Amino acid sequence: MSSSSSSQSAHGHAEASSSRTTHRQPTVDDDEDSDPENGLLAEDPLDYNLPEQVSFKRKQKSAASGSSFGLPRFLSTNIPNVNRQSPLPRSPQSRLQHLRTNSHANDSTDLILSYLDTPGTAGEQLHDTKDATGLDWYVEGPGRRVGYDDLTAIDWIFEYAKERQRLRHLYTSATGILGYIKQLLDVSQIWLILIAAGILSGGIAAFIDVASDWLGDLKTGYCSNVDGDGRFYLNRGFCCWGYTEESRCHDWHPWSTAFGIHSVAGGWVVEYIVFVLFSVLFAACASLLVREYSTYAQHSGIAEIKTVLGGFVMRRFLGVWTLIVKTLGLCLAVASGLWLGKEGPLVHVACCSANLFMKLFGNVNGNEARKREVLSAAAAAGISVAFGSPIGGVLFSLEQLSYYFPDKTMWQSFVCAMVAAVTLQAFNPFRTGKLVLYQVTYHSAWHDFELIPFAFLGILGGLYGGLFIRLNMRVAEWRKHRTYLKGPVTEVVIVAFVTALVNYPIKFMRAQASELVYYLFAECADLSEDTLGLCKAGKANTGVVALLLVSAMVGIILTSFTFGLQIPAGIILPSMAIGGLYGRAVGLTVQVMQQNWPNLFFFSSCEPDVQCVTPGTYAIIGAASALGGATRMTVSIVVIMFELTGALTYVLPIMIAVMLSKWVGDAISPRGIYESWIHFKGYPFLDNRDDNGSSIPDVPGAQVMTRIEDLIVITATGHTVQSLRQLLTQHRFRGFPVIDTTRDALLLGYISRTELAYAISAALSAPKNLHPDTEAHFSHQPLSDPTTSLDLRPWMDQTPITLNVKASFQLTVSMFQKLGLRYVLFVERGCLKGLLTKKDVWFVLNEMDEQDGDTGGVGVGGGRGVVREQGNEGTEGRGLLAEDDDGDDDRGLR
Repeated sequence: MSSSSSSQSAHGHAEASSSRTTHRQPTVDDDEDSDPENGLLAEDPLDYNLPEQVSFKRKQKSAASGSSFGLPRFLSTNIPNVNRQSPLPRSPQSRLQHLRTNSHANDSTDLILSYLDTPGTAGEQLHDTKDATGLDWYVEGPGRRVGYDDLTAIDWIFEYAKERQRLRHLYTSATGILGYIKQLLDVSQIWLILIAAGILSGGIAAFIDVASDWLGDLKTGYCSNVDGDGRFYLNRGFCCWGYTEESRCHDWHPWSTAFGIHSVAGGWVVEYIVFVLFSVLFAACASLLVREYSTYAQHSGIAEIKTVLGGFVMRRFLGVWTLIVKTLGLCLAVASGLWLGKEGPLVHVACCSANLFMKLFGNVNGNEARKREVLSAAAAAGISVAFGSPIGGVLFSLEQLSYYFPDKTMWQSFVCAMVAAVTLQAFNPFRTGKLVLYQVTYHSAWHDFELIPFAFLGILGGLYGGLFIRLNMRVAEWRKHRTYLKGPVTEVVIVAFVTALVNYPIKFMRAQASELVYYLFAECADLSEDTLGLCKAGKANTGVVALLLVSAMVGIILTSFTFGLQIPAGIILPSMAIGGLYGRAVGLTVQVMQQNWPNLFFFSSCEPDVQCVTPGTYAIIGAASALGGATRMTVSIVVIMFELTGALTYVLPIMIAVMLSKWVGDAISPRGIYESWIHFKGYPFLDNRDDNGSSIPDVPGAQVMTRIEDLIVITATGHTVQSLRQLLTQHRFRGFPVIDTTRDALLLGYISRTELAYAISAALSAPKNLHPDTEAHFSHQPLSDPTTSLDLRPWMDQTPITLNVKASFQLTVSMFQKLGLRYVLFVERGCLKGLLTKKDVWFVLNEMDEQDGDTGGVGVGGGRGVVREQGNEGTEGRGLLAEDDDGDDDRGLR
């Protein structure tokens, strides 16, 4: 090891300041910069001219005597031309003489305030604020931060400390009317972002509704001017507006008529071929858009959003190109007829919209914790416009997405969801006053005997959710390892071709998903034309029930292959369609039984000559059960379904079905579909609401941590700028613990790779232009010359979160989950003993889930870290702490 390092690794390349996963993750984020590392090192995010540094310490008020130290403290915010003097021009001896002769020199508070009054810019003024008198406690705390590398975790504690300091400065410096206006403008930034994001989300949702409907109907025909009102850009519904029967609409031309085919069989074949061709074309175009312009627009995005809101950095994931590609890709993907939905992706769209407007406000965009609060609020707008359910959107964000959801975020979510719903209502894309196509109204109530079939639907929903998740994960694993028909576009084309071949002959599957759900939910009395044959009576119902069940089974298989393709795709609407299919089948069965045996005691509550059973209600309860089984949501589903129907009387049956579906689904598959994909992709998401303590091994933290013998640490002295550069070149780890000496290993702090690289780069460039052999140190050196040495204490976290080496692993996991930590250092009497990162914890917990129980515990030995017993083959064999072949630390996670 170089002279800049002090502790040797037992394996030469092992390092616990970073950990590894077994899946290679894509590079993703909300920024459009093509070079994340250079972008992070290009500027200091604290360079926004705050007159004080980030610190956890409360500043004491200056004495009222108006001394040379105290007076500028109060005048600095109101008199911009105050000339503050830096300690730099004085030599160490002159400063000591000044302290001896000055009558207020013994007041350490004044000395510290003099430091705090200097601008908070990083770089050339860094060493100007140093003092050689030994009073160096003012640099304690979390240290300066440059930013976060891609695919690393944020420091929640630091971000909120920075925000508190900014607000403290704002409210203490802003006085009078001008100060009140500044405060008002600062508070209004969040609301401006959310209102703008809600308006944009509502407009995009309306555009997707109109465009996807037109493209979807284009597969069956086109509109032209025959009777004077037809236009090519109209879908079938608007082209035949006002006609009760489609056969009387002359402006709509099926493709068989357009090609001059008049025979029934020939016309069916032609329309079948055109249907398949357009389906494949739309799906291929959507996949090409994703592959060529933004791979982050694939899938639903909810798994990634949960991870981002949990404190993970994904660059370009919420960028402008992602928003554009996601919008256009959704139009094409929904129109292709694949078994997918737009509801989940609309949450991603809403978050992209909020991120777009956040870039206009530096105070919000510069704080990662505040950004995640805004994204949590904006996510509610996605569900609001997807279901026409503002309250359901707020609960969805609270229950499913958000990692940290304070009361103010709920109020912000409410406003954003409401604005988005009002915007969608203003556009009125369906010209019916409905926010979504499948919004229905029921005219009859339910009876007591129907609780039994409602409960049965809940069990079916749990079975569907558990089996679908297992099947979808098996398909994803097979797709990952297969060696034939590789390529994302090829996969999409094949699945779209097979789906179109299956969909067209079956009338329930041929319709667009939202149209199918509407017909399944609606009462027969509200349908002007029974195009799907759901309102037949008598024995004809037998064939309809069988077809509904077959469609549900085929839909499950097709959805399992579709959800996971490189294409914008959600799982919410397909689950609702599948649940509506088997729910309607159960409703029709109960209706036939009641009509054939009306005198059974089960049906004694039914009134004569009045329809007793409404099959549409069974469809919506089945949809709720399927959605609950797949996503494991509870309260938000009930509210969403209530807002879709407006029937308060059906809240209780929906609650029963959702409750049973969650219980049954959890028994089959503990994770919901989004959590399963988080686990499959290897995202380091630690759910702070996970109260299942049985999954956490009951062992001391020392048995899981990486011990100091396996760490690469930095000593406080004995370094040069060049040796530290060499250390960064040799080791691609995300950070290094700092100790006093190798013998005592007294912990001084922790410095991240990004901050160390930035400090070195700034020292070697103008205006400092330090020589590579310049001495660098991490502790107070009273005799060092700040002009010929590099003090790295301001860049070091001198107050890292530490635990006693005897602390349990359960306590450690709880701290990571509740506090959002990046790393924890284990100490004994102040001496460093080991380190554990967020990625280490994630790795251990996931390994515990995958173990077959043979090891009877963690599978570790002698406190050498969980990775030491993982074998020695392949990527997994190199272990959690090993480096990649290219020297990277597998995207080290802190």
